[in-house]
Amino acid sequence: MQPTANFTAANLTRSLLRRSRQGALATLMVGSGDPYCSLVNVASHYDGSPILLISRLAVHTRNLLADPRVSLMLDERAAGDPLEGSRIMVAGTTEEADGELKAVLRRRYLNVHPSAEGFADFNDFSFFRIRLSGVHLVAGFGRIVDLKPEKVLTSLEGAEALVAAEQNAIEHVNRDHRDALNLYATRLLGAEAADWRCTGCDPDGLDMSADKHDALRLDFPRRIATPDELRVILKDLAEKARAAA
Repeated sequence: MQPTANFTAANLTRSLLRRSRQGALATLMVGSGDPYCSLVNVASHYDGSPILLISRLAVHTRNLLADPRVSLMLDERAAGDPLEGSRIMVAGTTEEADGELKAVLRRRYLNVHPSAEGFADFNDFSFFRIRLSGVHLVAGFGRIVDLKPEKVLTSLEGAEALVAAEQNAIEHVNRDHRDALNLYATRLLGAEAADWRCTGCDPDGLDMSADKHDALRLDFPRRIATPDELRVILKDLAEKARAAA
């Protein structure tokens, strides 16, 4: 891997896990074991592991129900030559969600794919989480790194209060602080002005999206674990954004 200023393999991988909204899912065909690849929408769990909402009518779902081993390719969708952008191949096994986990995955997925609410509860659709076994990052010529899950996933230890308050925090920020979200997007992340909304938060950062724009990830300068810490850090970041004018 070529040493380059501001390049950190783990940070880039975490960003791709959080920002990606579509990916190429590879499964093994029932019976033959031949590789099968399909396009899927994705979201992320609190810890960053990918979430899928897929139908049992789909070939890939039948495949992973027979053999849960999968890989998922996520990329930056950068303009120009796609091979010049960063991408990751996530390897792991799928876990079908039920009970409390299903409620969590449903909420997190619909926050970033609200149009899926119309079919998310159909009997043939299920939410799955990919349990990572490894990640392969390609971030340009000479920047090829294999990473273990613990290097890229967000630890939730001690952050139970923040996780429990996430949805209320999202709704509050989207209702009362859209101006701050736009400041984060434009002045801290260099994005265009738009109707940015919060789609998730976790101990390491805030996720945002806007129609016809790429999703954004705002990394926190320090790890947080409680709603009070979230309020403080968002206020600090808003002040930083205003000062960046």
